[in-house]
Amino acid sequence: MAATLSDLFKAMPQWMSILGIAILLICRPAGKAETGPAQPAGWELVWSDEFDGPDASRINPTRWTAEQGGDGWGNRERQYYSQRPENATIEKGCLVITVLKEKAPGFQCWYGPCEYSSARLKTQAKFEKAYGRFEARIQVPSGQGIWPAFWLLGSNIMDQPWPACGEIDVMEHTGREPSTIHGTMHGPGYSGNNSIGARQSLPGKQRFDADFHRFAIEWEPQVIRWYVDDQLYQTRTPAELPAGKLWVFDHPFFILLNVAVGGNLSGNVGGTTVFPQVMRVDYVRVYERLSKQESKP
Repeated sequence: MAATLSDLFKAMPQWMSILGIAILLICRPAGKAETGPAQPAGWELVWSDEFDGPDASRINPTRWTAEQGGDGWGNRERQYYSQRPENATIEKGCLVITVLKEKAPGFQCWYGPCEYSSARLKTQAKFEKAYGRFEARIQVPSGQGIWPAFWLLGSNIMDQPWPACGEIDVMEHTGREPSTIHGTMHGPGYSGNNSIGARQSLPGKQRFDADFHRFAIEWEPQVIRWYVDDQLYQTRTPAELPAGKLWVFDHPFFILLNVAVGGNLSGNVGGTTVFPQVMRVDYVRVYERLSKQESKP
């Protein structure tokens, strides 16, 4: 049997053991989130961002675009989405989206000078795909009025404005419900307050902001399945739609990550909500279903 690391340290002189431990601590990427399980059986990785750049580096511009503005984004949100590293950067192997309470010069919102800044990243025109397993490992922020999301929009949005383009919310979280996330789909005739979705809560009033969790959908022709930590909690098909409404999930979509403040879903910021608020994303991965022949061992 091979010697363990502990055995090797015991065999070393004391000064060498101390030096060895120090080297391990220096070389280990402190704070790096664990990357979760290996590639899911029956799926092949086709796109990912592991956010493994140097600390304080910017997001990868070949994968993401940082959107900008404070017009409310269709939900009367109160933040300004900026392109600054203060709101989106790489830290210890994670994408970190930071929400600041500030009135930065030039940040104008629909209600006047913006009170908050955040980031909204998208893969539009850089990566768009129809069907697959879309997965991210995220530690969400929490607090009344905080609204983090991992979601998809139809890439035909310029020709077919929302909701005709389709929207799939892999994960939305409202800070007033720290134990619950939402998975939802929006389309023509079933959007906004009439969207189709489900809630999933952690047992024993555990909080989603206390640790990282894996959020995923498996999207195939005529079906979408939602998962938290590999536990299926919702399946939707065209049979779920209101009578006469169209299933618009048969074309490429792009990915978005953001943290909103206020807005129609999350409500106003509460007096106990503290800032800054932070969402950490360990990775985003997209898989393609292998054929039955390809998936055989």
